[in-house]
Amino acid sequence: MRHLFGTDGIRGVAGEFPLDASTVERIGLALTWTLRDEESVEAPRVLVGRDTRESGEKLEAALSRGIAQAGGAVSLVGVVTTPAVAHLTLAAGFDAGVVISASHNAFQDNGIKVFSRRGMKLPDHEEAGIERRILGDDFHPAPRTGPVPIGAEDLLERYLNSLVQAVGAGRPFVGVRVALDCAHGAATRIAPEIFTRLGAQTLLLGGSPDGRNINSRCGSLHPESLAETVVKESTDLGFAFDGDGDRVVAVDRSGRILDGDYILYLAAEDLKERGLLSGGTVVATVMSNLWLEKALASAGIRMMRAPVGDKYVLEAMQRGGFALGGEQSGHIIFLRDATTGDGVLTALKFLDLLRRRRIDLSHWAASITPCPQILLNVRVGSKPPLEGVAEIQRAVALAERELKGSGRVLLRYSGTEPILRVMVEGEDEAQISRTASELRDLVAARLG
Repeated sequence: MRHLFGTDGIRGVAGEFPLDASTVERIGLALTWTLRDEESVEAPRVLVGRDTRESGEKLEAALSRGIAQAGGAVSLVGVVTTPAVAHLTLAAGFDAGVVISASHNAFQDNGIKVFSRRGMKLPDHEEAGIERRILGDDFHPAPRTGPVPIGAEDLLERYLNSLVQAVGAGRPFVGVRVALDCAHGAATRIAPEIFTRLGAQTLLLGGSPDGRNINSRCGSLHPESLAETVVKESTDLGFAFDGDGDRVVAVDRSGRILDGDYILYLAAEDLKERGLLSGGTVVATVMSNLWLEKALASAGIRMMRAPVGDKYVLEAMQRGGFALGGEQSGHIIFLRDATTGDGVLTALKFLDLLRRRRIDLSHWAASITPCPQILLNVRVGSKPPLEGVAEIQRAVALAERELKGSGRVLLRYSGTEPILRVMVEGEDEAQISRTASELRDLVAARLG
């Protein structure tokens, strides 16, 4: 069992273990020694980016010290989105990339995400190897001195150019009015710039980061203000990103909020029509709504479910040779264009397909009726394997029998918080609400 790495890197309260300065320094040391020992790189080059949290610069400094002590060279790209670091790690030939961010969490938290030289999140076994060094009593390498960290903000232009190329040259969005909620996060530096370059008229929300307002009542977790703005200002649509810019939700002109399932469906349909949907398959996760699975099947498209986490979606895509995958939360992976979920890229490609296919998004979205889905979070004191908790397993089995094949029950631990998520989906909203509440109470009693 891993103790530091969750489904999306290491995450916690900034300043507290494992995000205290000494541990973060040790993370940099362990990462660099892993690159030296297992990748045979004598002086690893590591690209480091961060989001807008007030703790970011101190953690960046601690991480850089650890990398330098192991003989690594650090390039600091400053405040950029997570997918920008992933892209630049690969494009600029770095041995690893690191993002200091807690994604959609509040400002008090922070985190560390690591990308390989291929621009992909590390598989679990590689994270486990780094973790063993971080926590190991026998890990005391002789200190070495790497070069002083250097600024690399000029690299950002390479990423911006890749976004332009993903939708074609020119100014394809001339005449489009789009509202962008950047969650006072890393997308603030990127999204308005690239939409403007491509000809769109932009209205910016959540674009004044102060170190503490990241994700606060804004962004992809709180798109209600964006929805109100889209209606009030009569924009064509809106996009809400999270704090590190790797996820996005859309808002149509009527103010309807459209999660990643909506985006996945239209993207899959578009790729299929152009003969670009490899294997006729889309990879989603266990959280995607049943309407998506049924709608894709009606369109002759197979949906495969992966565990929650965009890196698990990517792994399934790579195993099957598939081009498209994503999560209901808004992590969408266009594997021909990117190696990870990229909210800004997704927004650009979504707007481009609407333009090319002349889709009235509001009219289309009104025709979709998602299956009722209840999601409840239960705080837990420990995370024992659920298959070993007999009473919970019996309750889940009973709930599934009562749904009679017309719904689903899913219990899973959060990879970043001491929380168990209870999801129940079915045709009868009253029934699934009652079932979800009963399961929540049982989990709280046994694991709380």
